[in-house]
Amino acid sequence: MAVPQYTLPPTPRSATLPPVGRADVDAARELLRGVVTTTPLEGSRALSELCAGPVVLKCENLQRTGSFKIRGAYTRIARLDAAQRARGVVAASAGNHAQGVALAGAMLGVATTVFMPARAALPKVAATRGYGATVHLVGATIDESLVHARAFAGSTGAELVHPFDHVDVIAGQGTVGLEILEQCPDVATVLVPAGGGGLLGGIAAAVPDGVQVIGVQAAGAAAWPASLAAGAPTELADMRTMADGIAVGCPGDVTYRQVAALVDDLVTVDDDALARALLHCLERAKMLVEPAGAAAVAALLEEPRRFRTPVVAVLSGGNVDPVVLGHVIQHGMAVAARYLELRIRVADRPGALAALLTLIGAQGANVLDVAHSRISGALPLGEVDVAVSLETRGPEHIAAVIAALRAAGHGVQEKDVPGRP
Repeated sequence: MAVPQYTLPPTPRSATLPPVGRADVDAARELLRGVVTTTPLEGSRALSELCAGPVVLKCENLQRTGSFKIRGAYTRIARLDAAQRARGVVAASAGNHAQGVALAGAMLGVATTVFMPARAALPKVAATRGYGATVHLVGATIDESLVHARAFAGSTGAELVHPFDHVDVIAGQGTVGLEILEQCPDVATVLVPAGGGGLLGGIAAAVPDGVQVIGVQAAGAAAWPASLAAGAPTELADMRTMADGIAVGCPGDVTYRQVAALVDDLVTVDDDALARALLHCLERAKMLVEPAGAAAVAALLEEPRRFRTPVVAVLSGGNVDPVVLGHVIQHGMAVAARYLELRIRVADRPGALAALLTLIGAQGANVLDVAHSRISGALPLGEVDVAVSLETRGPEHIAAVIAALRAAGHGVQEKDVPGRP
């Protein structure tokens, strides 16, 4: 069953002065010239048709290090004085910020140490080390790794480069918003994946008041709705989501003030929606994104007529573990009725299995896997259970396959898939 959707009611931007303004983002952009790539804005015909208006994708998955994080990390480290640089920097990250800090440190000649969750994606760990950082794998979440990073900073004098809660980091991330304005001057809505809120708050600082900026969180790690409702950063008791890049248990003090002052709304999407969005990006946009990076697309697929167009959906990152990618694709196909698992009861006699598979093939389903079992106390004598995994073409095709099997006299049990309509 899908996680229920919930949102905050849209509110006008606060009159409270945010920590980071447009001038700060402009200054960060000058600092980043020649450092970061101006990532492309790619049109999406499929999403545009679904949303009944123009939808374009801001491809930060194609940025250096595979995400927007280099923007904030470089801005922060470049503004350290000589004494601070000499002591080195330390960061905590699930992977994208780690790579941004490591590359920025290498470019600026600053030693970097990074604390990452113990189960951080192996490609992200390898890439961070490849950029020259010293990596320590500790804790189960970013928040726990951050505790170790703060302790390291306290004991060594290294400067902590927070993944989101600093004005320089927010300003650097906000340069994504300046590029959006230049590439899509008539943008009405920007959908932004939101974890700690650095990218979300930065983009909100960069765009004018007429443009709606909406954050998208994973429902299993949605700290922002509760925090904004409470009027202060509020820590989640637990988190559970595949989107490790936006799994942040509590907003920071700086990003809280930034987002509360400037962001128009927050929405949440569950992991089923994230899986569908990742698959959509692969198949329709030919874009490789990580689950967190697909959050904005997930929001569009869930509520396509909710947002004013033209919409810019930010693809915030593309660093995904191949093993995780395989699982997410399979799950996304199941949710989209492209993948089906059945348990079918057939007679235990020669040729029965071949006849069953022939029947399935005649319905146009592709058999991916078969398991034949005679060992069960629930099985009557003379019958066997056959578990099959099938590639299908959608809900109507699934219904036709099951109907044909039952018409042939077979007992059929379909594996339940949470999130499938």
